[in-house]
Amino acid sequence: MQKRHIITICGVLGSGKSTAAKRVSAALGYPHFSAGDFMREMAKERGISLAELGPLAESDPEIDKEIDRRQKNYMDTHDNFVIDSRLGWYFAPDSFKVFLSLDNQTSAERVFADLNSKNSARFGETVTQVQSIEDLKKKQADRLRSENARYKEYYDIDDMFDLDHFDLIIDTKINNPDAVEKLILEGYKKWQETN
Repeated sequence: MQKRHIITICGVLGSGKSTAAKRVSAALGYPHFSAGDFMREMAKERGISLAELGPLAESDPEIDKEIDRRQKNYMDTHDNFVIDSRLGWYFAPDSFKVFLSLDNQTSAERVFADLNSKNSARFGETVTQVQSIEDLKKKQADRLRSENARYKEYYDIDDMFDLDHFDLIIDTKINNPDAVEKLILEGYKKWQETN
C-alpha cells in the first residue's frame, strides 16, 4: 500500500486529539480537519445547530452515513492534512494512524473539568448534564457501546479502538502536549521513510 501524506488521530474522550492534531498540522504546515467539521457543515445546510443534529442522528442512521461519506470523500481526494476522527484510520488506511490512549478515570476527570469550563460545547450533547465523574464514566461507556454497535453494523468494525489499527499509540496521561506533538512528528517521519 502506498503511503499518503495524511495523519489520522483517534483516541478516547479527553485524550487531547484536537490539541495534538492542531499542533501537528501547524508544525507541518498541513490543514487540520475534524470529523466534527463535517457534522457542522451538515447542520448549517439544514439550518439547525450542531446540538440539534445530534439527536436527529440517533434516530436517522442516514445522517451518520452521510457524514461518513463526506469525510471519506474528502480523504480520498485530498492529501497533506491532519484529521482527528474516530474512523479516520478506517477511511484512510494508507495514512499514518495515531491513537491517543488514556485510562477511564483520567479521561472522565479531564472531560468533567472541561464540561465545567468554557470548552463544554465541544463534547456534544451525549456527555452534558452530568452530575459527577462517576455519572460521566457511565455516559462515556454508554456512548462507546453505542458507537461500536453502529460501526459494527455499518462497517463490520468490531472495536474502533483496537490498537492493531494504529501505527503509533501514545498514552497522554504520561505525555504532555509537547511530548505528544514530538512523538507524532518523529513517528510520521520514520513511517514515511520506511517501505
